[in-house]
Amino acid sequence: MSTIGKIAIQGPGLKKQGIVVLQAFFIGFFTFIELWLRNGVGIITGVIILLSFFGGIRFGRPGTTYVATVTPPLAFAAAAIFWTLLLEGFRPSRLGIGVVAALASEAPFLIIGATYGWFVFLNAKAKNKPSKPRA
Repeated sequence: MSTIGKIAIQGPGLKKQGIVVLQAFFIGFFTFIELWLRNGVGIITGVIILLSFFGGIRFGRPGTTYVATVTPPLAFAAAAIFWTLLLEGFRPSRLGIGVVAALASEAPFLIIGATYGWFVFLNAKAKNKPSKPRA
């Protein structure tokens, strides 16, 4: 008989800095791999973005949901600019088209992840807010 449950984490979880570093590393690494192999980002980077949203929220300490929600879009935009600049060179027309194409191809994944992250953040904030007594 096997028991499937939550993954047990030793300790309180990741701090804000740890979430930012891990999300930026994984998103940047897989963005580079896809840009290098395919000359464009796609489903692999999108799945990593969604996993980074979920992992940041799941493995972060209480109170780190905001950071786990805000970091992936910023990390992806920075990685897309950096790797496109590095792989394509500094040609403003190609750089602009490459970055906009990368952001457009990952937009559904970013929207889904951000919607989930903001829902979790605002739901936790609403639960912690004391209810007002009726007059």
